[in-house]
Amino acid sequence: MRRLIAVAAGILVALAFAPAAHAAEPPPMSGSDWDNPRTAAPAIAKPPTRSCSATIVDHAFDNYDVYSQSYAAPCRGPWAKVVLRLDGSVAGRQYDRLGWLTMGGVEIFKTSTPEPSPDGIAWSVEKDVTAYSALLARPQTVNMYLGNTVDDTYTGVLKVKVTLTFYAASRSPGTADDVLPLADQHTDGQDLAGTLTVPRDTERLLAEVYATGSGGGCEEFWYLTAPSPTGYSCPADPGPYREVQVLVDGRVAGIAAPFPHVYTGGWSNPYLWYVLPAPRAFDIRPIGYDLTPFLGRLTDGAPHTVSVHVVGVPVGQGGWDTPINFLGWRDPGGRPVTGALLGSHLSTLTDDVTTGPGSVAVHAVHSFRATGYVRTSHGLVTTSVSERVGNDSTHRWGAGENPDALTASWTDDVTGLVAGRSRFAGVTRAADRYTLDGGITVDAGDRLTTTLTMTDAGLGRSDTYRGQASYLLDAPRDQRQATGTSEERYRQGRYDRTIRTRNGFVVGQAPATSAAK
Repeated sequence: MRRLIAVAAGILVALAFAPAAHAAEPPPMSGSDWDNPRTAAPAIAKPPTRSCSATIVDHAFDNYDVYSQSYAAPCRGPWAKVVLRLDGSVAGRQYDRLGWLTMGGVEIFKTSTPEPSPDGIAWSVEKDVTAYSALLARPQTVNMYLGNTVDDTYTGVLKVKVTLTFYAASRSPGTADDVLPLADQHTDGQDLAGTLTVPRDTERLLAEVYATGSGGGCEEFWYLTAPSPTGYSCPADPGPYREVQVLVDGRVAGIAAPFPHVYTGGWSNPYLWYVLPAPRAFDIRPIGYDLTPFLGRLTDGAPHTVSVHVVGVPVGQGGWDTPINFLGWRDPGGRPVTGALLGSHLSTLTDDVTTGPGSVAVHAVHSFRATGYVRTSHGLVTTSVSERVGNDSTHRWGAGENPDALTASWTDDVTGLVAGRSRFAGVTRAADRYTLDGGITVDAGDRLTTTLTMTDAGLGRSDTYRGQASYLLDAPRDQRQATGTSEERYRQGRYDRTIRTRNGFVVGQAPATSAAK
């Protein structure tokens, strides 16, 4: 883990690409050039309607300033779909960087970057941002941050262009009427806090949190932390369990499992990720929460306190970024909405941590439920939300933390029930499963090898990455004798695609069976 931190600290959505030119057979070792990054995910389906586009970012990121410019929609809605596309390029030497993009203070995109070859790479990421249509319909200020060190050693300048393309619709697709940022943001201890004032006729309210353990340090690899008595180099008491909670007026209103992000310098081995990034590395998706049971307390026209708390982070330690946005739907009748929270219950957290010489095992379970009602112009509507998260992991390490291995899984199950005369009536379910199974070893010849399997799965969807790469430690870049293989398989409905790489070049791409996104 010490090596993992040292390497990384310096450091869907669809990914479009144009393959780099290379020989039919990959080289016997990774060299100074490799294919452009890509993923096996399906392309975003675009409707066959007229469209218009606007460039909202066109900038070379070479420092830690925030890029800013004004925005106005290039055409009027309604829109059937709005697609954000990032085109990036970088050459030279550079670590992976974490960035975000906001419009009107609302975070709509969060990303990390690939590490470049000396000759240069290009990559493109697309994200469906139709949910933010109400925000995009009005003039806004665009801010993008992609902090980057450029000097005589780290020469890679991140050239980024972001465009929005709007596809016309004959009628509104039913997206939120309001997209709201957290106002008066500040830090309350370790928590992000602020206020939210919702329109008085709001009948449905969702929140989303772009949560990442990031910025280098141990919380970037929170799932590998261990209780301090174990002597592991990344201590955290009581252990590695993390949970992202949203609180309204000091009361828990939702819980969720964070995704175990791995960036393109992660697990001490950039050779794993040159062509195929880990799931969600280029598109860091938000965690969703249904706050509708609490609406009866929020539609009084007054500001209410909202905070985001990450369970398990040691007291006094930072390392998490948790921006929160809100999406609200208004009563079509336009009348003020009243109501009440009928009840909520947060179970006692089960967080069983077992330690031994060079090991820590965790079994954690937590659940939450809430029910509330609102009186609308179309009648009484009751919303119930039930959430259950879990984590099981086994972390083992040897002398000097060599080897260092983890097998871990996370579950996040959500059921929503809306009863009454409502366009949202019915039952919704989500069931996410994340896994990490990998290890790092260093042999007697000082050769580091990382082996990792990672899965991001939900209802009807599975994205699995497998890879192994090795190189000589403390050797100049051109003398590392690096080798690596990787594979990604993405399945969704009838769509099924696999990409394989060896030593930085694609060696197999199973064609997708059908488009599915």
